[in-house]
Amino acid sequence: MNESQKTRRILDAALDGHAPSKDDCIWLLDIPSTSLDAALLMATADAVSRRRFGNHAILLGQIGIDIAPCPGNCGFCVFGKDHAKMEPAQMPLDEVRRRAHSFADNGDLFALFLMTMHEFDLNRLLQTVSAVRKEIPAHTQIVVNIGDFDLNQAMQLKAAGVNGAYHVCRLREGRDTSLDPQSRLNTFRVIKETGLDFYYCCEPVGPEHTSVELVEQMFLGIEHGCFQHAAMRRVYTPGVPLGRNGQITDRRLAQVTAVVALASLACTETKNIAVHEPNLLGLVAGANVVYAETGANPRDVETDTEKHRGLDMAACRTMLYEAGFDALLRGDGAILRLGLDYIMGFQ
Repeated sequence: MNESQKTRRILDAALDGHAPSKDDCIWLLDIPSTSLDAALLMATADAVSRRRFGNHAILLGQIGIDIAPCPGNCGFCVFGKDHAKMEPAQMPLDEVRRRAHSFADNGDLFALFLMTMHEFDLNRLLQTVSAVRKEIPAHTQIVVNIGDFDLNQAMQLKAAGVNGAYHVCRLREGRDTSLDPQSRLNTFRVIKETGLDFYYCCEPVGPEHTSVELVEQMFLGIEHGCFQHAAMRRVYTPGVPLGRNGQITDRRLAQVTAVVALASLACTETKNIAVHEPNLLGLVAGANVVYAETGANPRDVETDTEKHRGLDMAACRTMLYEAGFDALLRGDGAILRLGLDYIMGFQ
């Protein structure tokens, strides 16, 4: 069996609804990203995801509410305590409310994410969640992107109005970070036990990561029943330690996204696939989700990413339309038709 025959066997099985094995995923990631086989992989993942998710897309928004030297000390993050250059700051609650309105008032935001550093003030976070829950539409969900937390904290967050949590045991966790991989996995279990939606991602992908590493890391999300799976590349940022290793291309990121999309066929709990940062190649390679961002951003040297790297809601709507999605899914399951007239209404 030659290379193309093996690739097509894996892809034909995926078209029939059969998830590739770990070995199959390693094979798919080892394909040169500019080859015909890689193009077939991405096209297959696109077709599988559009059929799986009804060609519906999801808009998410994230507000980074804290800036501080972070003890996680991740070598890919501008907030790592050994290399952080920004002055500590907390976004005032009234400003969080204002930005929440800017994301959610048009009614098509699936979920609003609130992001802190690894260490966070639980009381302040609970206050913020409660305030935001009162401000945004009931159908817009709230998701936290925070450090590790225990069952008691999770129950308090859920009672305040949190619907889900983004949490990842990242590539080379404990080596490129100061965090304990087992603590990350423990938080996965807390999220699931509490009944929160579990948002996961294969990240932060760099040129140095092997296909075996990528597959082992992406399967953690599948094995723990993630609600969302995703792929995210590490962004080259001056002054951040892992910047020396460079950055993968959007095309390579699309290839990783495609493998994530196909591998997640093994997880019936996975309801969507994201690519980050948002790009069209990923959205035609199996992803159907993009994030708008404001406030602090671990990939941005500016204190407010909406003035630099982060896309706003209008740009995200346009990107999803250009990628060929014909509807947006709301947090309550309602469907909004996504057409040219719709996106032009926000220009």
